[in-house]
Parts: sequence; C-alpha cells; structure tokens
Amino acid sequence: MKLSTVSIAGRITWGIVESDRFFDVGATLTDRYADLKSAIAAGLEGVADAGKQAAAIPVSEVKWLPVIPNPDKILCIGLNYEMHRQETGRSVVDHPTVFARFANSQTGHLAPIIRPRVSTELDYEGELAVVIGKAGRYIKREDALSHVAGYAIYNDGSIRDYQRHTHQFTPGKNFPNTGAFGPWMMTPGELGDLSPLRIQTRLNGVVVQEATFSQMIFDVARQIEYCSQFTRLEPGDVIVTGTPGGVGAKRTPPLWMAPGDVVEVEIDRLGVLRNPIEAE
Repeated sequence: MKLSTVSIAGRITWGIVESDRFFDVGATLTDRYADLKSAIAAGLEGVADAGKQAAAIPVSEVKWLPVIPNPDKILCIGLNYEMHRQETGRSVVDHPTVFARFANSQTGHLAPIIRPRVSTELDYEGELAVVIGKAGRYIKREDALSHVAGYAIYNDGSIRDYQRHTHQFTPGKNFPNTGAFGPWMMTPGELGDLSPLRIQTRLNGVVVQEATFSQMIFDVARQIEYCSQFTRLEPGDVIVTGTPGGVGAKRTPPLWMAPGDVVEVEIDRLGVLRNPIEAE
C-alpha cells in the first residue's frame, strides 16, 4: 500500500493512494484511528479493507502533507554514504552520526521549501525515510526490519551557514518548511529489497545526486538497532537515512537552491518528491 496524509478542502485526513486516486480511509475509520500514526500503531489493521469502501478522490484535488505530520521524533543520519563523507572531509566512524529534526520543520510534496530571510545557503539532501511501525528498545539488527511500517522520500533541506555556526547540526536542520516528506509511504512488502534501488536528486532537471542504497555505510537495520539503544522507537517515528555525495555546499562554486528553482528526489519504485523553492 501507498499511504499518505493530505488536506481536502481544509480537512486533514489520511488514506491509500492508487494511481491517480486517493481513498479517504481516514473518513471511513474516523472512530478507530485519529490519524495515520494511530493506524500504524495498530499494525494498519483494517486499513486495506476500509480502502475498498472509502470515497475515491482525484489526487489533483488533495493537498499533500508530510506523510507523518506528528511523529514523536525524527532522527536523521548524517554522513552515511562514503562519497558524502569524503566530500565533507569527515573521519571514518564506527557508529552512525545522529541528529534530530523537529516535526514543525516539515513540508509536503508539491508544497514550497522555504529559503529563510536570514540565509541564502539553502541546500538539498535527497534521502530515504524509514517509518517505524512497531515500538522497541534495544532492537536486534536481525529483527530490525520487522519494526518498519514503510518507506518514503525525504529532502532534508539544510541551511548551511546556520549548520556551521556550531559543531551541532540542529539549527541548520530545523528551519520551518525545509524538510520535505512525501508524497506517501510504501509498505515494505510492496517496495521490496532496498539494496539495488536508486535514489536521485535533481535541481531544475539536472541530476545533482545519485546512488543506490547498497552504498550506505550503515544500512537501515543497523540504524534502527543503534537508534533504539539510546531511545525507545515509537510507531510513526521517522529515521531519515542519510544523503549521497553531491550536496551543493561541497561544489565549486557552491550550488544553493534559490527562489524559482524546483527540486526533485526520486527513488526507484517509490516515486518522486517535488518541491518549488520560495523565499520567506
């Protein structure tokens, strides 16, 4: 299944996406689940059947919201592709580099990524997002993928000068409307093996990042294992798994996203996340 959170004429709901139609499961199961996160916590029980009874709405009539607008936490993995590690000059590490993004910094598919008025250094970072489906602490690596509810596309937009203000990434990663998340999450059984899948970022149609998930330094299972050691993972939590090399900050001259640009992140079989860039 492809599952999304959307707004329809100002009403926030969630449901199943099939081709050019959105099935409003949230309206059908309103007495059972408050939102997509609640449905995930229940193991998506009854969702597929409810989709068969739900009203079908053309996707052209929905406003895409972040797949999970209200996660308990968003954990981002930095420097997780060798090419990106090398272009940043960072040392080889034995453990994932983890920082946090706040839920209110997110935006949806086709919604603008906002360049804040205090900076012109807005950078792209195409990434795979993992949505946690089953809670856990000290999750073993061999069990980790059983805790995944689905996968989605993420653009971890970064305000680079604020990121460089300190050794901590937090300020540059949490400006409003910079973390694009969508259009949907796809359940693991439908997406299949991650390893051969390609991720590609395009700025105004030009490819600026490209890799396969087999090139991750720490794979998804290792990320879940590690993160669950320092925090209890909850249903609806999001792990953003790292970006390939080619970021704008490390190009000569630097390549920053500017108002009027369009950035796209595509993952094989999963889809395309597209966002225009606007000034605050």
